[in-house]
Amino acid sequence: MSNLPSQPLRVADLSTNKPTRFELIPDEASLRAIADELGLLGLRKLRFKGEVAASGKRDWVLKAQLGATVTQPCVVTLAPVTTRLEEPTERRFVADLPEQDGDAGSEDGVEMHEDDSLEPLGSHIDPAAVMIEALSLALPLYPRADGAEMAETNFTEPGKAAMTDEDTKPFAGLAALRDQLGQKGED
Repeated sequence: MSNLPSQPLRVADLSTNKPTRFELIPDEASLRAIADELGLLGLRKLRFKGEVAASGKRDWVLKAQLGATVTQPCVVTLAPVTTRLEEPTERRFVADLPEQDGDAGSEDGVEMHEDDSLEPLGSHIDPAAVMIEALSLALPLYPRADGAEMAETNFTEPGKAAMTDEDTKPFAGLAALRDQLGQKGED
């Protein structure tokens, strides 16, 4: 991300005795760039505040609080939906990250670690990259405007009755059978 003033922390320069604190508040140009990257209609009040501290002899932990106000399109109407996010974030940067079982060339690809806060430790820790990832993960998957509901649509062959949501309920088949039996008894 070119507009975001990223200042990765060089691991070799970090103090092992006390946490290194940081606070990121991107400027307007950076907010627009992040919004574009994440497909947002708008992004304001983005703040990422926390610290990086030593954990053991070679590992590091980043703990931070993400705060943001995002605007996304409603999944039903495409109207703008504004959401306030407040998310705690933690990443553990591990020097000797254990290999996962599984063949990287298999159809399933690379197996993920059970602990999704684990990251391999490199020469730098970039709070800005963690901020963008945390924001991306915190976004509502299906934002909806107040009162927006999906309309029922039915598709079927000409001359046949379309299956409705009511027909898929567990006892719909029994109700239809009961109705058929009731009609035969009336004949």
